[in-house]
Order: sequence, then C-alpha cells, then structure tokens
Amino acid sequence: MGMIIRMHKHYSKSIFLFLIMQPTFMFAIAFFILTDYNIYAATLLSIKVVDIVTKILLIEQVFTKKKLSQELSLILLAPINSFLPYMGLFIYPILIILAI
Repeated sequence: MGMIIRMHKHYSKSIFLFLIMQPTFMFAIAFFILTDYNIYAATLLSIKVVDIVTKILLIEQVFTKKKLSQELSLILLAPINSFLPYMGLFIYPILIILAI
C-alpha cells in the first residue's frame, strides 16, 4: 500500500509529475519511435500504457472515491510475491531484443 500512497502524492500534484516518475513509460515511447513503430515495441508500449492506466484507476478508487470492494481491499493488503516486481526484468528485454 505504501507504493500507492507515494504514487498518489505525485498524481495529486500533477499528472505530468506522475508520468515523469514512470521512466519506463518514456523509454517505451522513445523505443517505439526509434524502432519505426515495430510490433514488439508497440507491445511494450501497450503494456506500459495499461500499467499506468491501472495505477491511475486504482489511485482514483482508493483516494478520490474512497470506495473499495472487499476483493480489491484484500488484494491490496495481500503480500506481493517476491518475483513479481522483477517480472519486467525478464519481459522487457525479450521484447526489446525481438524489436531490434
């Protein structure tokens, strides 16, 4: 839950600050342009867009509407698997290699 609180601080100041704090999103946009709109680069960009939209919707649910379903609150309070934060280290390089 601490990560959502930090993201909310950036989001409440400015949406642009929130996007700047997502460096992989900027990398995905630049990589998509540099690879001449490759399908694998588009896949990488799509993953990042879905990730950011999900974060924004979650922030809106938790802090603005202050209305959570029972399932969502259980998911937010559940411990994260130790490999989950590092999944991007495996997925992104594969997509980058395929795009090049």
